[in-house]
Amino acid sequence: MTSIESLSRLVEPNRVHRRLYVDPAIFDLEIDRIFGRAWIYVGHESQLSNAGDYVTAVVGRQPIIVARHLDGSIQALYNRCAHRGASLVASSSGNVRFFRCCYHGWTFRTDGELLSIPLRRGYDGTPADTRNPAFSMRKVARVESYRGFLFVNLAAEGPDLRTFLGGIATSLDDMVDRAPARRIAIIGRPFRILQRSNWKLFFENLNDAMHALSTHESSVDAARLALSRLNDRGSPATTYASGGIAAIEKNGISYSTWDKTTTTVFERGHSFMGGFSNPASYEHSYVDALAARCGVDEMRRTLSVNRHNSIIYPSCALRAAYQQLRVIRPLAVDRTLIEIHNFQLLGAGASSDRLAMSFSNLVNAPSSIVMADDIEAFNRVQEGLETEGSDWISLDRNYGRDRTESDHITGVATSELPMRNQMRAWLEYVTGGD
Repeated sequence: MTSIESLSRLVEPNRVHRRLYVDPAIFDLEIDRIFGRAWIYVGHESQLSNAGDYVTAVVGRQPIIVARHLDGSIQALYNRCAHRGASLVASSSGNVRFFRCCYHGWTFRTDGELLSIPLRRGYDGTPADTRNPAFSMRKVARVESYRGFLFVNLAAEGPDLRTFLGGIATSLDDMVDRAPARRIAIIGRPFRILQRSNWKLFFENLNDAMHALSTHESSVDAARLALSRLNDRGSPATTYASGGIAAIEKNGISYSTWDKTTTTVFERGHSFMGGFSNPASYEHSYVDALAARCGVDEMRRTLSVNRHNSIIYPSCALRAAYQQLRVIRPLAVDRTLIEIHNFQLLGAGASSDRLAMSFSNLVNAPSSIVMADDIEAFNRVQEGLETEGSDWISLDRNYGRDRTESDHITGVATSELPMRNQMRAWLEYVTGGD
């Protein structure tokens, strides 16, 4: 059963039922009530620089097109021809003068308006007409941008994007403010990784400091060995590799150090964990460019923001210091597609891009030894949850020790506070809240 009462019994303050991860009926409900009502990340304005530029995405199970129209506006459209229903666009991105259906040649402007119909006289006397809005592409209910990050909402009602983001908007600010030009741009195409596990497991892992020492033990050992063999970590020959390797090695910091790091959670499932970047480690050319643009005091304030993973529930997570954003696409109750996008800090120079690409290639690429650790753990959790060994999943760590502030709750990084927060949001969505 999936009544509100039965769903409420599956989530308790400090534990959740395994059905949330293995029941296809609950997954279908999530697609409808979470991904059909939340703001979902679909792209970045840097991908839509010119009129006719477009990107495609899937929101829940709905394929959409996000395009820059001739008047400069951003349009979000369902990827479906209004004639016989064929999808109009097969590529993930591109530039067009208009969208043309491959089946019968109907064309549509980049705002979705029907442009032309071949042999139009065949429709004389029927409702099919370029002036009839019923034969235009259907628009997604809402599309909004925050600091260049594009989100859509399939529901016409509900909070606007800024309200939805709440306090986690500061993590998007952090990412953009690190660019001397105060603008960022996506670099190239994303990595894509198909995981054989429920989408919620990925989010739960992001701000789970307790998993790093055990799950990533072998990759930490490999990173320490590699770093010991680098004679001069600051030389041009080793800078590219050492940046990513050093990030891998930080997974090996002690539990006591993690316990001194803070995790902050907000309404609607959002959260961030304090990071371990060393502001003094940034390359001088980048620091000088940022200081020249905004002043020394503002440069120091910007680089003092230290966050590891920031979660914008339920669709994406970012690491501002490494110029990276990961998009989570649920495919089935036990299948999840992860897309990893890299960003360029405009005005920062090549050194900044090298650090971002080093981190991405060594930590989050499909061939990364770090990503392999996590995927193996996710697979084993999914397999275990399919069994009848126990019906409940514990979220007890540091339960009752969280500190409630005016608009957020904080705890130590070793707490399972972020998971409890996500489950509160999950329950609000599936039982009818915003």
